[in-house]
Amino acid sequence: MNSFDFSNYKLDEADGVFTFKNENTTLGFVRFNDQGEVEYIFVNPIFRKKGIATKLLQLVKQKIGKEIILQEPISPLGSKLLNSLNKWK
Repeated sequence: MNSFDFSNYKLDEADGVFTFKNENTTLGFVRFNDQGEVEYIFVNPIFRKKGIATKLLQLVKQKIGKEIILQEPISPLGSKLLNSLNKWK
């Protein structure tokens, strides 16, 4: 995983969604609920493998103050992310 400088990007939070973006594009976002369930996570393909998904999930965990619950992945990339996050826990 590359070192990524998040300070160059804006973090928005609204209605259970964290979004990293700049003037031109969305880097990634995560949607979650008050029970700590992550309903959806997306990282722009250009910005993948830079730790953005991990950072978004850390923000969710800090916000809800407990362990997050990941929903079953709906894509092969989601399954790959879930496997890598299981190592992170």
